[in-house]
Amino acid sequence: MTIFLILVSGLYALFTAVLGFTWRNMRPFRSAGRALTGPAITVIIPVRNEADTIENLLNDLSRQAYARFEVIVADDSSTDNTLSILEHYARSASFSLRPLPLTNERTASPKKRAITQSIALATGDLIVTTDGDCRVGPEWLATIAAFYEATGAKLISGPVTFTTGQTVFDALQTVEFASLIGSGACTMALGVPTMCNGANLCYEKRVFAEVGGFAGVDHLASGDDELLMHKIAATYPAGIRFLKSPSAIVKTGAHQSWRGFYNQRKRWASKWRAYESYLPSILAVFVFLSNAAPVMAVGGWLLGFLNGNGTLAVIGLKLLPEFLFLRQILVFLQKKSSVWVIPLTQLVYPLYVLFFGLAAQGKGYSWKGRNLN
Repeated sequence: MTIFLILVSGLYALFTAVLGFTWRNMRPFRSAGRALTGPAITVIIPVRNEADTIENLLNDLSRQAYARFEVIVADDSSTDNTLSILEHYARSASFSLRPLPLTNERTASPKKRAITQSIALATGDLIVTTDGDCRVGPEWLATIAAFYEATGAKLISGPVTFTTGQTVFDALQTVEFASLIGSGACTMALGVPTMCNGANLCYEKRVFAEVGGFAGVDHLASGDDELLMHKIAATYPAGIRFLKSPSAIVKTGAHQSWRGFYNQRKRWASKWRAYESYLPSILAVFVFLSNAAPVMAVGGWLLGFLNGNGTLAVIGLKLLPEFLFLRQILVFLQKKSSVWVIPLTQLVYPLYVLFFGLAAQGKGYSWKGRNLN
C-alpha cells in the first residue's frame, strides 16, 4: 500500500507542477489599445430570484467601455420582484436591455433553457454569459472583444473569483474556487480543456448552432458551460482559449450557508458522468484518488500499516506543489489575502473531495427553490 500511495501522490505532484509551469508561461493578455468597437456582443444573464443583486450587475454593464453590446436577462419565473426591477431599469438603461420572462414549465435544465431561448433572440455575433449575482469591471467586454479579435477563439473562458470575503468560510471557498479556475485555464493552454465557468464565458453564436447547442446534454441540470465547451472542443480542438487578464475578472458572491454550498458543489460534481471525452472523467478519478491518498496514509499510519516517513512523503508530495500552484492563481485573481488559508484548505479538501465524489453518485439536489436531478 505504501508504494501505491507514494506513486499516486508522486503523479499528483508532477501533475500539479506541470500546471504551475503552464500557468507561469501563459502570457497575460494586454490589448494594444482599448477595444471600443468590434464584434457585436449579446450578454445573456439567466436569473431566478436575484432582486438583491441584479441591479448592481446592470449598473456595471452601464459603465462598460465597450459600446457594441446588448443584454438579454432571462427571468426564470422569479418569485421575488426581479422581473419588475428589470422592466423598470430597461426604460432608462444606457444600453439595449431586454427582459425575457420565461414560462414556469418543468424542465430538466432551467438554465440551459434560459440560454437557448435568449440566443434565439440574440443579434450579437458573440454570446457572453454571466450570472445575476456577478460583478464586472468597466473593461470586461472590451477585453473579451479584443482577445477574440486577436485569437479567433471559438470559445473563451474568463477568470472568476469571489467578492471580498468576510469569514474563514468565504476564504476557503475562494481558495477552492481558484483551484478550479486555474486548473481549467491550464488544461486549455495544454490543448485538453476540462473545466470552465458559465459566469464568464464567451462563444460564437454561429458555433453554438453548429454544434447543436445543448442537444444531447439538455437532460442534465448542470453543464451549460463545461459540457458545451467539450462539444465545441470536439469540433474545434484548437478553438478553446482562456483569457488571462485582470480586467476580465468576474466576481460573484460566496455561499453564506452550508446548504447552498452543498447543493452547488453536488450539482457541479454530478456532471462528470456526462463527459463524452474520457480525459475529464479520468482526471476526475485521478483527483479523487490523489485526495484519498493522504487520508489513507494517515489512516494507515494510525493503524500501523504505514510508517511515519511514508506518511510524510505522501502528504508532502501533495501539499508543497499544490501550495505553490494555488498561490499563483490567487495572486492573479487579486486574492493575495487568501493565501494564508491555503494550508487550512489543504487540510479539509481531501475530505471534501471524498464527500462530494460520493455524494455526486446520488441523484437530486435543490437549486434556486427547485428540486432537480
